[in-house]
Amino acid sequence: MGPGRDFANIYARELDRLASEIGAYRTDADLWSTIGAQKNAPGTLAAHVVGGLMHFIARELGGFDYVRDRDLEFSERDVTRDEMVIRIRTCREAVVPVLENLDAATFDRPFPGALPEPLRGATTRAFLLHLLWHLGWHLGHIYYHRLGIRS
Repeated sequence: MGPGRDFANIYARELDRLASEIGAYRTDADLWSTIGAQKNAPGTLAAHVVGGLMHFIARELGGFDYVRDRDLEFSERDVTRDEMVIRIRTCREAVVPVLENLDAATFDRPFPGALPEPLRGATTRAFLLHLLWHLGWHLGHIYYHRLGIRS
């Protein structure tokens, strides 16, 4: 199994977890609530993760016709849990095959798309690790938020 397949399997697992977390909210309104010092609602975090993965993996590595609207990721509200789960599954369906089909040499080359500082010049492998960490970071936020609203 090559690095593309390894990455594809891990991203698939984490996107499945994200869909499960979003689907586990009791109400659509809970998805758009914040608790304490939390600034971004879970729906915002899910939209942000999907937007980033669709842009950086599906578009930049896979050639998908996708235009990211990062501002909308942080301003959109009132998307239902079901719609957000559909968006996450659509992202999974786009991203996983792109990763599966990356050859080993691609991982050692600089990431082909424009990256924010301080990631400019990072290899594709390093940037995919960053994106995976970013997904996990926000998945953790969502998990603890969901637990907190049940308290």
